[in-house]
Amino acid sequence: MANEVKLPRLGQGMESGTIVKWLKAEGDEVEKGEPLYELDTDKVTQEVEAEASGILLKITVAEGEADVGTTIAVIGEQGEDVSAFAGATAQRVAEAAQEEGSPEPAREPERERVREATAAEQVAEARRAEQGNGAGARIKASPLARRIARERGIELGSLKGTGPEGRVVAEDVERAAAAPPITATTTAPAPTGDIERVPLTSLRRTIARRLTEAWQAPAFQIAMSADMTRARGLHARLAEQTKEGEPRPTLTDILTKACVTALMRHRAVNALWAEDAIELHPNANVGIAVALEVGLVVPVIHQAERLTIAQLAAARADIVTRARDNKLRQEDLDGGTFTISNLGMFGVEQFVAVLNPPQAAILAVGAIEPKAVPTETGFEARPLMTLTLTCDHRSLDGATAADFLRTVKAFLEEPGLML
Repeated sequence: MANEVKLPRLGQGMESGTIVKWLKAEGDEVEKGEPLYELDTDKVTQEVEAEASGILLKITVAEGEADVGTTIAVIGEQGEDVSAFAGATAQRVAEAAQEEGSPEPAREPERERVREATAAEQVAEARRAEQGNGAGARIKASPLARRIARERGIELGSLKGTGPEGRVVAEDVERAAAAPPITATTTAPAPTGDIERVPLTSLRRTIARRLTEAWQAPAFQIAMSADMTRARGLHARLAEQTKEGEPRPTLTDILTKACVTALMRHRAVNALWAEDAIELHPNANVGIAVALEVGLVVPVIHQAERLTIAQLAAARADIVTRARDNKLRQEDLDGGTFTISNLGMFGVEQFVAVLNPPQAAILAVGAIEPKAVPTETGFEARPLMTLTLTCDHRSLDGATAADFLRTVKAFLEEPGLML
């Protein structure tokens, strides 16, 4: 019996998604749990797995936006009749066109043929990208890496992957694109000066919408500087104890541990604004801001207060790697109660982060810089890191926020207090 492949609801509030490309062509054999197509939502682009095994008999939506619950393909046994599904799809499109006043509903068969050709072309292109040097070997690469390579005309087979098991990730492609050519026989054309219009992706539209929402909240900021001398010492000891192959803890992991421990003491900060109430959460679900070429994403480490620094390092390494490989799932982005944004690695000494609604607060972390600190004998250079907390005044008052940030500062200056 044929199984309809319907567009899934991957997260709360999701009403539609955009099919980027199919990873299988009509007539291909499909195994349950095997990646079937790439779906772009307002938060993430991810591969969607097949929910049944069989033959991909029909692709009814080759690409573009579709509502949740729409039948986009049919999987069944070889030779099974799927004309009813194709007819139902054509009828739905015709009805939609009629509602919108379209004068050309009769052209649906032609559009269907175009969609089928597009789907076949997408699958063929994906397969060509998976062939290395014509030898037929599959190249392991993330969907984002494939997309960037396709856009910039880079052969994946010529790249050495730095991801897990030699997987080619986006950074490998970007590095190759930025590298100068080995030989140059022609001079690059001079810029024409034309304006380039970059269409908004679903992710960029979501970022724009959420940032606009954030600016509507009455926010305030407070800042403190923490002496990172002992935190650095702890970092060095943890690095020495890390076994080969394990994620090496970073100062960000120590900072995360300080924040989640402080959140358990100051539950008013571990809160969400709910219009008619303030939700105080029992677990610290900390979002880590990750900058990607396509935009900013904030994957979440759930129940972070239960994790050691080493476990936080492993969780952080996992979500950051999957974010850069475009492998995040919807559940990786949901449920955050507090966010950390760190620009210290870029040399930024201090900045103000924009709220991540409906969360009550977000912490902006700057670079560690040697600064003169007064002592009993004069002045001494100490490694100071500036912490700037942005708060939603509807959920938090200044004194509450100050108590929380003072606790974080104390944990960083005396790490033994949080262990």
